[in-house]
Amino acid sequence: MKFPLAIKILLKTILLFFLLERHSSFLEAPAPWQCGFQTPATPIMEGIINFHNHIMFFMVGVGIFVMWLLGRCLILYKSSTNLKKVDNFTHATTVEVVWTIVPAIILMIIAIPSFALLYSMDEMLDPSITLKVIAHQWYWNYEYSDYNHLKEDNSGLNFDSYMLVDSPGFFRLLEVDNRIVLPVNTHIRVLITAADVLHSWAVPSFGVKVDACPGRLNQTTVFVKKPGIFFLVSVVNCVEQTMVLCLFVLKLLVCLIILLG
Repeated sequence: MKFPLAIKILLKTILLFFLLERHSSFLEAPAPWQCGFQTPATPIMEGIINFHNHIMFFMVGVGIFVMWLLGRCLILYKSSTNLKKVDNFTHATTVEVVWTIVPAIILMIIAIPSFALLYSMDEMLDPSITLKVIAHQWYWNYEYSDYNHLKEDNSGLNFDSYMLVDSPGFFRLLEVDNRIVLPVNTHIRVLITAADVLHSWAVPSFGVKVDACPGRLNQTTVFVKKPGIFFLVSVVNCVEQTMVLCLFVLKLLVCLIILLG
């Protein structure tokens, strides 16, 4: 039995995905060839992963149905096999009702779990510890504001955290010289702002990504369920790196226009 080329490509893509998924490592840091999420350490991240799996069920089903319908139309209604010209188009009331009601039902099934997840992400319980995060252009500043009374000048416990470019035995561009220490099974409030440029405080294992904007104080809550070392990912590049990337893309577009013109 011979399969069409599109079906062969689809089967190879699915097989490649499962092979990569099998060899991926779910750690507290990114791993080579990782296709899934990192190991969740908070209830929020667990809810995000469960909601992702919930949506993927519908996405795979809808994608397979649409590809099957498109392939069937291309095979049955091509010019070599369908020589008779179709002149009459009629409305199919049943089909129109079905393709209107079924997507609405699917959207409702997707939306109901998302409401609970969004509410839990914005919920701010009575915190036991407050961590203040101040973003600078090349480093982060952390402050435990609840312990100001431990110092005579009431400055609190604060320190700077710089990224280590070359750290043998650790993850490159993820390890820092001063780590944050947070307790487990404790409600922690995180206050995030910036001193100079835009940043984003993101910890994939926590399911947290909050923008750090100068002159604006954002907050989020964290409840760590297990001990471990979790790495912060800065997902917003600095201005210089962004300008270099934009100039590179602009030069690439100019070269393509010259070659194609």
